[in-house]
Amino acid sequence: MNIPPVSIAAAKAALIEQYADPLLRRRASMLWGTRGVGKSSIVAQVAAHYDVPLIDLRLTTIEPVDIRGAIYADDTQCKTVWFPPEFLPSPDQPEGILFLDELTAADQRLQISAYSLILDRRVGHYRLPDGWQVVAAGNASFHGAVSHDMGTALADRMFHFNVQTVIDAFLSYAVAHDFAPAVMAYLKVRPDKLDDTQTQLANDHLIGASPRGWEDISNVLRSGLSEDAKRIFVQGRIGAANAAEFFGVLREIQAGVDVVALLAAEPGAATAALLPRSLDGLYGMIYALLAAASDAPSMARALAIIEQLPDVRGRVPLPIREAQTLAMELLLEKALERGLEGTVLASPAYRRYAEQRVGDGEGH
Repeated sequence: MNIPPVSIAAAKAALIEQYADPLLRRRASMLWGTRGVGKSSIVAQVAAHYDVPLIDLRLTTIEPVDIRGAIYADDTQCKTVWFPPEFLPSPDQPEGILFLDELTAADQRLQISAYSLILDRRVGHYRLPDGWQVVAAGNASFHGAVSHDMGTALADRMFHFNVQTVIDAFLSYAVAHDFAPAVMAYLKVRPDKLDDTQTQLANDHLIGASPRGWEDISNVLRSGLSEDAKRIFVQGRIGAANAAEFFGVLREIQAGVDVVALLAAEPGAATAALLPRSLDGLYGMIYALLAAASDAPSMARALAIIEQLPDVRGRVPLPIREAQTLAMELLLEKALERGLEGTVLASPAYRRYAEQRVGDGEGH
């Protein structure tokens, strides 16, 4: 594919700007990307950004007649005419987004009707209102999904985005949606495991890791299932090999950090004795503290713990400075969301951290 890759966040920002331009809005856009990357999510977010209607058509679940509508005999005109389907926007809906999902996987007869909406903004006697933006999404054959080739005539009528998962964007999404800390810690250390589609295809595996899969794993870990059941569900979602490695890291995280004990420990030597000694444990602690910092006392204590990270004495050198910066930024973001920014600004630990950054030329 001769389209440079962009992050899901960059694609969302571009679609938001496109919608704001009445002329560009009339040209359809196509999102290419592997499963679970978030294509449908960002389209919904663009519609929510402008508070406009979103019509989401999963083309693999409908028939060609569903878009073209039903034919009937008009005795007055002595002609057969088409009734347009009720789900397409009517003239009294002047603007919105029409999302044609799974375009490349749809039956080719259905694609003909979909292409009419994309190319001509009409199908049969139905015409799409001028204020509506058409966004389509699908997979290429190398994404491992069912895919029909898109002709050059259609491709030439669209803007194309080759959407790829970027770990930082995914972790930001995970933090905002309260993913299980173990999932975030694991992917921070092993970003290559976020999406292993190519390995999955090369080994002819039925399932593998994907962004959507990790969201499911987070839900499993946060559930009340027994440990045995959690293992079965994780294996059944991302595959045996991925699950084995994930649970191995999970055991190390659990053995290396006790966040409840850390929060209760006295500052100084007692805290230093509980700090993790491994990379997995370090990031496991950061995301666990982030989850635990839900009120002013726990937020202040989390900041104090992070200030003590240089006290870590691991078996191998650890990226302490990088981890400390990440933790402080995540805690500040959460404080702003929860109305706890006063706690952060009043924290001696955070003040010393900020002063050190200024002294090092990293802050302003």
